[in-house]
Amino acid sequence: MKDESTVYVVQEISGTREGRPKFNIMGASEFGKLKFLLDERSQMIFSPGPLIVKLKSLLKDFKPTDYLLLTGDPAIIGVVCCLISEQTNGRYNLLKWDRQEKKYYPIEIDLYGTGAKNDD
Repeated sequence: MKDESTVYVVQEISGTREGRPKFNIMGASEFGKLKFLLDERSQMIFSPGPLIVKLKSLLKDFKPTDYLLLTGDPAIIGVVCCLISEQTNGRYNLLKWDRQEKKYYPIEIDLYGTGAKNDD
């Protein structure tokens, strides 16, 4: 199952363009193939519409077995979570970094407490 999964990384890690990312996220690849949605310079400032349209397109293939890795601009992270929630009836997976254990843990989000699978 993990071989088929994708880890949607919201934004490239700061410093990626210079070849010196601030931190290493390769541990997340244990949960699926990494797919970066936006480059590190992407911002949501005065006109979020075009960025939202782009994100909708990039997230259209998100599956119940996929994960979100919430990196980058908090405003963009918020929009990505909203878009995914809309698409999955509030059920999706996140990866959470544990500093003590130095590894990612999967977290299942079920916004509406339905417990229903989002296998449309």
